[in-house]
Amino acid sequence: MPHTPLLDKIKNPQDLKKLQISELKTLADELRLELIDAVSVTGGHLGAGLGVVELTIALHYLFDTPKDRLVWDVGHQAYPHKILTERRDRIRTLRKGGGLSGFTKRSESIYDPFGAAHSSTSISASLGMAVARDLDDRNNNVIAVIGDGAMSAGMAYEAMNNAGSMKSRLIVILNDNDMSIAPPVGAMRSYLAKLLSGKTYIGFRGFLKKIASLFPRSIKTRAARFEEYFRGLAVGGTLFDELGFYYVGTINGHDFDQLIPVLKNVRDSSHKGPFLVHAITQKGKGYKPAESSDDKYHGVNKFDVITGAQVKSTANTPTYTKVYGDTLAKHAEIDSKIIAITGAMPSGTGVDIFSKKFPKRTFDVGIAEQHAVTFAAGLATEGYKPFATIYSTFLQRAYDQVVHDVAIQNLPVRFAIDRAGLVGADGPTHAGSFDITYLATLPNFIVMAASDEAELVRMINTAVTINDRPCAFRYPRGNGYGVELPSIKETIEIGKARIIQEGKQICLLSLGTRLEECKIAASELKNKGITTTIIDARFAKPLDKELILKSANTHEVLITIEEGSIGGFGSHVANLLAENGIFDKGLKFRSMILPDVFIDQDTPEKMYDVAGLNAKHISQKVLEVFFSKDGIRVIK
Repeated sequence: MPHTPLLDKIKNPQDLKKLQISELKTLADELRLELIDAVSVTGGHLGAGLGVVELTIALHYLFDTPKDRLVWDVGHQAYPHKILTERRDRIRTLRKGGGLSGFTKRSESIYDPFGAAHSSTSISASLGMAVARDLDDRNNNVIAVIGDGAMSAGMAYEAMNNAGSMKSRLIVILNDNDMSIAPPVGAMRSYLAKLLSGKTYIGFRGFLKKIASLFPRSIKTRAARFEEYFRGLAVGGTLFDELGFYYVGTINGHDFDQLIPVLKNVRDSSHKGPFLVHAITQKGKGYKPAESSDDKYHGVNKFDVITGAQVKSTANTPTYTKVYGDTLAKHAEIDSKIIAITGAMPSGTGVDIFSKKFPKRTFDVGIAEQHAVTFAAGLATEGYKPFATIYSTFLQRAYDQVVHDVAIQNLPVRFAIDRAGLVGADGPTHAGSFDITYLATLPNFIVMAASDEAELVRMINTAVTINDRPCAFRYPRGNGYGVELPSIKETIEIGKARIIQEGKQICLLSLGTRLEECKIAASELKNKGITTTIIDARFAKPLDKELILKSANTHEVLITIEEGSIGGFGSHVANLLAENGIFDKGLKFRSMILPDVFIDQDTPEKMYDVAGLNAKHISQKVLEVFFSKDGIRVIK
């Protein structure tokens, strides 16, 4: 444990206010040490939190949280905030079962007024809070901290456009830790930020507007433009002024001599309407391994604090993500029409592997999934083969584009859906629970789910050949099973499942990586004298109707298993059986799906225990259907 005597005195933001401004630098150093030590134990997001240590302290020092609402965009930059808001004693439970969430979470603390793990929601949410405050005739502050690429998303600008047209008082902090809109160039820039946020300048600005109002409209307009562009040239704020924000910046987000007076001026200003404070920070600041890393230690495994060396996975098998990246790159060597698209997640999706070989055919569009999908649709209209490589939960943000721009036009966009199913430490915000349901309902779509890494290769191969309609294939986070990978020429016939083993009484119809659990369950059932057929469905749409109907007619019990919500694969199978009168003949059917709850973070195995989708649950489900409670057979 690091030596942190000053931090040890801070239990909540009220304790923080007892410090002298001169002590804040020491507190920041100690808070940074505590953050590094904690994340070295838990793993998680590190670089973003290191970059906002001083900003976090300044905000809690000057504002009256939780009365003043402090909203962190994405939430992964909020670890220092958690330490300062009565959660330090649990900070080493981050991302563990029963522990603190890796993101902000309303049910976790009164200091988290809005839960977030996806980006670019903070300004919209904060504006809602500000309007509610105004309607209630309250006077608290509302502050949104947005950064780390989140300003690349259209939602942020939609919110700013709305906020700029209103008179609700809102403070937005742009935590600019990558590509600065207007880089700081020394003391003059800092001076201007202080000056332009102060009462004197704001009062003078108002005075100029009053004087200008006495003149004809043409002169008044020119005077307003002069004032706006003077500030824009001085501090880079023209864009935000156009959106209706009062721009203050840029300031050094690690310098309390700038942060404290500027934020105090903004806090105490009588200006009606939204502010944007532009703070320049350094992602990973204060920890040399992070500062020197390309990704600034954005997300890390457990690591050695002294060396920065991360604990490597002991698995000898490749991740599904790597298998995807390698396979797509092999196809691109042959087919010049293949394009890889991602939304700010090149390493998380394997697109970085593709990018190293084909940089001109790789497009990272930023946190802009809606644009990514329609961009891919445009490419498809010109005969290219775009692979829109997006996490399952992130693709949810672009559902209208999937429907309107891809499915209705029947365009051959290929959706590579990473993080399918339950994902572990990131919890429910990143769990791919709904993609089967929201894609398989769409006309023209082909929806596949890989049961292992070899099947993933076959599905990528198949997707390359699909040129007449959209398709999607889903695969989980983590490592494969170590099976031998096929060549890139091996494809799957559309809508055809495969029989893994044959039995006479039970049919387990599995979609996705629960297939291995089905095999374990079948072995347990065999010991009880029950023989089981296992089918790897491969396709949620189109279904292998012939094989499913045959299995329904030749087995006493048919159970579907999938890593998805209600309305997905099992629902489509049930509809097929109902429409063909199979239930009229006495078939016993059950559908095993994710439960109707959001499952908190834990190891994937424990999360699937909660979901009831591990081998023991599958065999138990079979026994419940196959036998009555007293052990007497109820099915012939």
